[in-house]
Amino acid sequence: MLISRDKYLDALKIRMNNNMIKVITGIRRCGKSYLVFKIFYSFLLESGVPEDHIIKIELDQRKNREYRNPDKILDYIDSLINDDNQYYVLLDEVQMLNEFEEVLNSLLHIDNVDVYVTGSNSRFLSKDIITEFRGRGDEVHVYPLSFKEFMEAYDGDIYKGWAEYVTYGGLPLTVTMKTDEQKAQYLTTLFSETYIKDIIERNHIEKEQELNDLINVIASTIGALSNPSKIEATFRSVIQSDISLNTIRHYIEYLKDAFVINEAQRYDVKGRKYIGTPVKYYFEDIGLRNARLGFRQVEETHIMENIIYNELRMRGFQVDVGVVQKREKNEEGVFTKKQLEIDFIANQGSRRYYIQSAFSLPDAEKMKQEKASLINVSDSFKKIIVIKDVINVRHDEDGITIISIYDFLLNDGSMEM
Repeated sequence: MLISRDKYLDALKIRMNNNMIKVITGIRRCGKSYLVFKIFYSFLLESGVPEDHIIKIELDQRKNREYRNPDKILDYIDSLINDDNQYYVLLDEVQMLNEFEEVLNSLLHIDNVDVYVTGSNSRFLSKDIITEFRGRGDEVHVYPLSFKEFMEAYDGDIYKGWAEYVTYGGLPLTVTMKTDEQKAQYLTTLFSETYIKDIIERNHIEKEQELNDLINVIASTIGALSNPSKIEATFRSVIQSDISLNTIRHYIEYLKDAFVINEAQRYDVKGRKYIGTPVKYYFEDIGLRNARLGFRQVEETHIMENIIYNELRMRGFQVDVGVVQKREKNEEGVFTKKQLEIDFIANQGSRRYYIQSAFSLPDAEKMKQEKASLINVSDSFKKIIVIKDVINVRHDEDGITIISIYDFLLNDGSMEM
């Protein structure tokens, strides 16, 4: 089963031979290795690159264990460079390479070498690339399958596909599995045996139960405003745990570093400033979130919001939670300020969109409620309400676009419809 992942292949194509280290990051099992070692490798061969000018080393394989030594891998690569033509070096799971920053910096000094590396942890990759490579690291972040990519491989209509996607998410291997039991078992095991163990080992965590409890709390509150202090209060009142605020902060950072969760900050639209806490947390893959809760809290309202957030990130937008103030007169005739929330502000260069995830608009009152924050934004950037119902795209009298989730996710140009 071939899933093209053209978006990411195009991202690699435009970065070829740019004298920078191409770093392909993403959560484990999202398809990074497949992208580099299958899709991009095939592209290089089809483009006329000789096979012996493509150097592939998968560092997570035991047979390549010796190449985790920085001197041995540099000697090995050097031994394969026999002329002045361009060579392409593909390294998988580079965080397993000792002193990898020095190795990659050394490769940058070879004129006819173009380097591509994959990794699963942002603390060892994205963050260090900024400091260690001084602008010579170029990151391509790979997400689990978008709904559009999922439907390329799914054998069924979009409605059954949506039901599958909101339950089991977009990790590529789940699409190939035949039964619900297989998918649920795979995601549950993957979370506990790969992601959690990786975080525990990398960060030397001793109190594993506290980490597991924290993950469950965040998974139960996707799309809700939260912060470490609120989570601490939940631990004390519900779990009867005395976990410290500092520990909670550290654990959240570990989950973000492993690409398990992402954070959306609050932005004051009229004040043009970030507010700080509380923030919203979203899972990079909704199937993993559901598996974490034993598939007991598959509420489409919150899950749809998480999926829209991920889609915007995949399209390259910086995504914030919007806050806009509205002046209202109370029964005594006194004006008061009320804060209204916009689910997402999506920014990309000079482009901006205000987006509400409404699930459904059954009546005029619900429509008024969802539009309230949008119509109180005074600028002219596009305002969109995404709903689950199947409708034709329409533009109402307030200039707000209303679009179905299917059109929004399946059409790359949906935000301009």
